[in-house]
Amino acid sequence: MIKDHQVTSADLMDHAGEWKTALPTKLDSLHQSKIDKLKSLHGAKFSSRYNLDQVSGHKDAVSLFERYAKGGDDPNLKEWAEKTLPTL
Repeated sequence: MIKDHQVTSADLMDHAGEWKTALPTKLDSLHQSKIDKLKSLHGAKFSSRYNLDQVSGHKDAVSLFERYAKGGDDPNLKEWAEKTLPTL
């Protein structure tokens, strides 16, 4: 999973300038609060919360990428979203 994220993130960074898209430099408050919660957990509680967050996050990402691949307004970003979907 880490390798997939690294490859996808690097690919996104390479293309961001072409798409004239500003990438965020920090997490939004929702995702930061999830990280903060994980930092307070240990053992089975950590594993359980981490697994739930990962499944939920990947489902959300798949939905977002599917919607953009079908109806996004930037053809190059649409193509990238469609290409990235199988990894998600």
